Amino acid sequence: MIINHPLLGPRDSAEFTYLGDASLIERPDWQAEDAADQFHDYLYLRDNPAGEHRELWFHEQGDRSWLVVTRNTLTHEITKVELARDVARSLGRSR
Repeated sequence: MIINHPLLGPRDSAEFTYLGDASLIERPDWQAEDAADQFHDYLYLRDNPAGEHRELWFHEQGDRSWLVVTRNTLTHEITKVELARDVARSLGRSR
């Protein structure tokens, strides 16, 4: 599988480590009244979708960047690749 890195161009997926659902970028508020419940759901409850899914990938054997890859889990077709920092900023976070 080839991942078209936004800065480096097409790279083999062997250079990357898959890290799970991209919704992990949106961490719960640790100061909320129901923070324990929110973190339980954040840590342990995951969807396992068939079809298009946004995933976190880490470019471990390259520039060590984090990417959000939109991939079809049935066909492995990649339709979008974004820098995770840009996705986080668009959510109002500065990671």
